[in-house]
Amino acid sequence: MAAKDGDGWALCERGHRHWGVHGASGLLAVHYDLTGLPHVLMQKRASWSHHGGTWGLPGGALDSHEDAVTGAMREALEEAALRGDGLRVLGVYTDDHGGWSFQTVIAEAESLFPAAPANDESTDMRWLPAEVISAEKLLHPGFAETWPAILPALPPSVVVLDAANIVGARAEHGWWRDRAGAAKRLLEDVEERAVLGLTPPEGFPAPARWFPRIVLVVEGAARGVHGTGSVTVVEAPGSGDDAIVETVGDLRRARPWERVLVVTADRGLRRRVEGLGAEYTGPSWVLGQLRPRGRVYRQGGRQN
Repeated sequence: MAAKDGDGWALCERGHRHWGVHGASGLLAVHYDLTGLPHVLMQKRASWSHHGGTWGLPGGALDSHEDAVTGAMREALEEAALRGDGLRVLGVYTDDHGGWSFQTVIAEAESLFPAAPANDESTDMRWLPAEVISAEKLLHPGFAETWPAILPALPPSVVVLDAANIVGARAEHGWWRDRAGAAKRLLEDVEERAVLGLTPPEGFPAPARWFPRIVLVVEGAARGVHGTGSVTVVEAPGSGDDAIVETVGDLRRARPWERVLVVTADRGLRRRVEGLGAEYTGPSWVLGQLRPRGRVYRQGGRQN
C-alpha cells in the first residue's frame, strides 16, 4: 500500500483502456443558486492528457487504500487546490465497465467558490450551468456517457423518519414499555448506517450509495432522545404527524429543489406529505438497511 500505487493502465471487459489500476474517481461539485439552477464545477483537460481538450471532472486513479470519496477529494486538491471545506457529499455514482469502474462523488457546494488549475493536468476550471453541460460538444467520452444518468440524481435529498411508526414496525420485544429506549436504539442504528451511505428506495432518483440529510421526528415518551448530531432530531410538541407535516413544509419552502422522502406506513400522513411535494416509502426500506440487534422483528409497512 503506497501513494500513487494506482497509477497505470487497466483494461475493462469492454476492451477499453482506462487510467487507474484500482479504478478511478472524480469530484462532481454542484451548487444550487437561489432559483434552484444547478451549477457544476468542470475541468478542461490538458491537450497532452488522455482525451485532452475535453471537459470533465477533476479526478483520477485511486490508490489501493482509498475509497471513492477519499480519492476524489485528493484529486480535487491536486488538480484544483479544492479542499473539502464547504462541500457536503450527497452520494456516489458508479459507472462499472466490468473489471474497472469510475466512481463519481457528488458533493453540494455552499457557494460558487473560485477554482483554477493547480497543476498541468488541466487548462481551465469553471462553474457551468447543468443545461450548458448537456449541450456541450467537447465532453470527456466517459463523462458524456454517464452525465444523462447522473443529472437526475444531482439534487440533494432529505429523509424524514416517522420514529413512532418505524419503532412500531420494528416490533422489538417490549418496545411499548420503553418507547424512549426503542427510539434511541433506532437513532443509533440510523446514525451508524448513515456514515456508510444508504441505498435509496427503488425508483427514487438518487445515487446507489446515498448520503441524504436525515431528520428523525419523535413524539410522546420518546421526546428527549438525542444522538451524535449526524441525524437531526425534531421533538413533536403534540401530534407526531402534525410535526412531520410542518417539517416537510419548512423543508420544501426553504429549498424547493431538495427532494424530501418521508418514511412511514401511515396512509393519512402519506397523503398529507404528498400534497406538499414529498415522496414516501415504508419502514421496511430503512429497517432492511440497519444492523441487526438480535431482536425479533416483524415486517412493517409496504415499500413504494
